[in-house]
Amino acid sequence: MSNPEQLIAGFEARMAESQRKADRMVSEIEAVSVTERSKDGQIGVRVDHAGNLVGLEIGLNVREKPDLAEEILRTVKSAQSKLAGAMRAGVTDPVGPEVMNQLVSRLAQAFPAPEPAGFAPPAAPRNEGDRFVPEEERQPPPAPKPPEPPRPPRPSSDDGHDDDYFSDGDYLR
Repeated sequence: MSNPEQLIAGFEARMAESQRKADRMVSEIEAVSVTERSKDGQIGVRVDHAGNLVGLEIGLNVREKPDLAEEILRTVKSAQSKLAGAMRAGVTDPVGPEVMNQLVSRLAQAFPAPEPAGFAPPAAPRNEGDRFVPEEERQPPPAPKPPEPPRPPRPSSDDGHDDDYFSDGDYLR
């Protein structure tokens, strides 16, 4: 059997090594960033390891464009979608490939590739029957029915006897 002090010293050495590896991985992760430019090169963005926008450049030629905000967002989403690849390339595997695969998988889920420019996702059909009917052939929904008039009150018994139930001896009318 080993000396308990040697076991504790060995355990503490392994814990210190694991802590150094984890600290190195955290610093490598925090150093990862992605820079992306718009198609025309007039908008530049930089996102950090968490996908946060940390840098923005806007060219003078596009500052008055009506769709400037949309172009900026599209460029940011494009940069964010490249974070998983940048993470895989920029971070060594000091704590194992399982951790890296999990990290890259979460980034890929959190930041999917953006839709191509000019693409609009399809609007949800109003109902299943309208799914394949051209818009111009669709019928407007029917008008709501007017509410029914209120029913007259039920006649009451003058003798105070409630004959709604069991009046004819049969409770299953």
